[in-house]
Amino acid sequence: MVPAATARHVALDLIGAVLGRERPLDEAIDDSAGMATLSLRDRAFARLLVATVLRRLGQIDALIGSCLANPLPPRAAQVHDILRLGIAQLLFLHTPAHAAVATSVDLAQGRGFPAHKGLVNAVLRRLSVEGPERAATQDAPLLNTPGWLWESWARQYGSETARAIATAHLREAPLDLTLRGDASGWCETLAATRLPTGTLRRPGGGAVAMLPGYAEGVWWVQDAAAALPVRLFGNVAGLQIIDMCAAPGGKTAQLADGGAFVTAVDRSTRRLERLSANLKRLSLTAAAVAADAVTWRPEQPADAVLLDAPCSATGAIRRHPDVPHLKRPADIARLAAIQDRLLHAAVEMLRPGGTLVYCTCSLEAEEGPCRVAALLGSGVPIERQPITGDECDIPQDWVTAEGDLRTLPFHLAEHDGIDGFYGARLVKRAEAA
Repeated sequence: MVPAATARHVALDLIGAVLGRERPLDEAIDDSAGMATLSLRDRAFARLLVATVLRRLGQIDALIGSCLANPLPPRAAQVHDILRLGIAQLLFLHTPAHAAVATSVDLAQGRGFPAHKGLVNAVLRRLSVEGPERAATQDAPLLNTPGWLWESWARQYGSETARAIATAHLREAPLDLTLRGDASGWCETLAATRLPTGTLRRPGGGAVAMLPGYAEGVWWVQDAAAALPVRLFGNVAGLQIIDMCAAPGGKTAQLADGGAFVTAVDRSTRRLERLSANLKRLSLTAAAVAADAVTWRPEQPADAVLLDAPCSATGAIRRHPDVPHLKRPADIARLAAIQDRLLHAAVEMLRPGGTLVYCTCSLEAEEGPCRVAALLGSGVPIERQPITGDECDIPQDWVTAEGDLRTLPFHLAEHDGIDGFYGARLVKRAEAA
């Protein structure tokens, strides 16, 4: 890190952290000393730079490859990242060419690559002229999606839907807010749109904590799709509900706001502290338990259990553009095994006649319907309770043939999309008493 950090310096380090050291972007940002020195505006710009590189990486690398006679050697990996940063600005953020080129050349000098300044200058100047036309002819959805993910989506949903999913991932996600109680009046105050699902939506960017109603605990940040699984319970007032893997707490807040007595379980003490802070701001309460939900059990069986299981997060790529570059097919199998253990634990926590809602922000069948099918076929006393669009106030095409919830990133396209989410409602058979 150079002494005088700028947004571009910080962005370059974050790109290296994600693509070079395979660190999740949010984690890298939290640990970035340089990010903490920037103004709010420059922090937002740095994140936008990185997110754009990650979102358009396939296109960007194809353009770099077309301009180089030979690939850059491993010791010049940071030069490759500097080129990525420059191209993202030139072609996708519409930064003036002189600024994108000059700052990239300065980065090469400042990071100890003076011998590569000429190459950086030549590639970026060439693409400042030829790049827009070249980018317009690229197959952006295909290039920016890892092959294994494209094949997974095409196999499960069909090639046309796979393309629609990948296209939706090229857009920055907006900011979705769930309000406590009645949302009337807050659309205008927050300059937001009310979605058909009831969520309020604003454009992304800006300091969330500075928005009206934040300090007063009127709302919390939660994607419109993530707000749907809690609805599968119906009226939760007075129920004892366990929220497994609960942090950061959006669904815990929904349950508590609905009048449930919630026990929020998460193995991460740090994440539970964030959950508790969010609930305090919202003037909501829940019992927070730091424990591994696979082995932890309540003193008394619960009326309901919510399991938002750890998953690949391939449904939330709009918000987490690092996901396609960090996840591998082996991760799906590893996570599926964890999901199976958590599902069996959830059944044990539930009283006979109680309801279990299982959900993931994954588009992969192996983390959704396949896990429910495996549970139903394992002999445990559980059965599916199908949902309908009418009861959850959602379009019927968001409900699968089996009666499960399935949103896709291009749903609500007229409102800039929604995260991909899967949810199933299950009931423990009463004869299990």
